[in-house]
Amino acid sequence: MLRQVPFVLVDRVLEFDPAGKLVASKVVTGSEDFFQGHFPGAPVMPGVLLMESLAQAAGIWLLASSRSPESLQVQVVGFDGAKFRRPVVPGDRLELSVELVQRRGSLCRFRGAVRAEGERAAEVELLLHASAESRSVHPTAQVSPAAQLGPGVTVGPYCVVGAGVRLGPGCVLDSHVVLQGPTRVGEANHFYPFASVGLPPQDMKYQGEASRLVIGDRNQFREFVTIHRGTRVGGGETVIGSDNLFMAYVHVAHDCRIGDHAIFGNAATLGGHVEVHDWATLGGFSGVHQFCRIGRHAFLGGSSVATKDVLPFSMTVGDRACIFGVNRVGLKRRGFTPERTRAIREAFRVLLQSRLNASDAVARLEESPADEDVACILRFMRESQRGVILKRRRRRGAWDEGDAEP
Repeated sequence: MLRQVPFVLVDRVLEFDPAGKLVASKVVTGSEDFFQGHFPGAPVMPGVLLMESLAQAAGIWLLASSRSPESLQVQVVGFDGAKFRRPVVPGDRLELSVELVQRRGSLCRFRGAVRAEGERAAEVELLLHASAESRSVHPTAQVSPAAQLGPGVTVGPYCVVGAGVRLGPGCVLDSHVVLQGPTRVGEANHFYPFASVGLPPQDMKYQGEASRLVIGDRNQFREFVTIHRGTRVGGGETVIGSDNLFMAYVHVAHDCRIGDHAIFGNAATLGGHVEVHDWATLGGFSGVHQFCRIGRHAFLGGSSVATKDVLPFSMTVGDRACIFGVNRVGLKRRGFTPERTRAIREAFRVLLQSRLNASDAVARLEESPADEDVACILRFMRESQRGVILKRRRRRGAWDEGDAEP
């Protein structure tokens, strides 16, 4: 791994005027890396680096005149009217002068000039953007220097952010949150007290190999949520999408893949290698066996145990879960039309009431043109590795889809 060395083109400050002027110096020794391959036999300092030296001098003035330089971010926006009067060669002593011309909000315009051995070498007008970082890190928090915090990140009391953690803009860590890496977190995620995210997996086969956790945007991780990184066997990563809600005490094991808009009730637990598709809902204290899948828009009831795949759009409940029918209430809340729900219900009748085995029922559904939702169900069944929960709840000797109401 290459070590990043700061590219400094200012040796010392000769004059500082808080009113808007700074004069600095730079000795061009000839040993600088930028001379290698730049006009062999007749080395010349590149003009773009003369502009960079003036930008660094202007940045020094902005930092020195700021009340909180540790939180100031300075970026070069542009150069105007650059002119080069003479080449700068090894042995030249440069005088770098910058003067503030205009400041409007966070934009600052400087007039800069470079003199080499008393002769004017270059001049330019620089436009810089200077703004204070909005990050907030509580004094009791421990943030590794190798962690990366985006703008607007808030790290509360007694949080621990380890090396290899990348937090996107607007993330909030309330208090006592532990994040370990390698973990990449998107924008506007909220971690509530005592959440532990990105820790090594609870897998006896894990031997410390490199693995990671990837999290999307706008997720909520409530109190005591635990989410673990991946393993080599599972592809090396755990992946979580966006706009998910993880209620208190939820556990997501290694190598799980979670889509978008899923809801996990309190203490819902996923074994390793589980897939949870978009808009799925897992009730409180439910458990999902390793390598199982929860289909999109499915509802797994509270305290249920899924040891096989849960069909999309279904309502599945029970200690050894049984399918109750279509998740009609959930689909209605998400804007499914009656016609769309009716097509799903007809497909479920073929799968659950036709007295055909699963393969024959799928074959029958494939005989007629299927809409997008039915095609999703058929694709889900074809791709199943552990089998699909088709065991029905029987009531008074017959299956009753009316029990599909949550």
